[in-house]
Amino acid sequence: MSGEQDNGKERPGQGLVVEEAAPRLKKPPLYQVVLINDDYTPMEFVVDLLQRVFGHDRTKATRIMLEVHTRGKGVCGVYTFEIAETKVAQATSYARQHQHPLLCTMEET
Repeated sequence: MSGEQDNGKERPGQGLVVEEAAPRLKKPPLYQVVLINDDYTPMEFVVDLLQRVFGHDRTKATRIMLEVHTRGKGVCGVYTFEIAETKVAQATSYARQHQHPLLCTMEET
């Protein structure tokens, strides 16, 4: 036995070996990025925004846009805090650049 020790067992001439517990990592909280419906932003613009900012294909972007239109709001994606915050800022900035009042928020899941 060349210097190997059994964890938690005492050996003659050696002290008790203590093994450090591995830290338990907690998954970060997730946030939904949500678009809120308004009466001014064109549906085609919302589809374009969903494709550009959130990377959705045209079919998924259209589905989300219709959810926003019919239910009043729709989830664009679920991300960690920093990414969700960035996506909200990008969507809001893109809408303002094109003079649309589209509101984008984030909610903890």
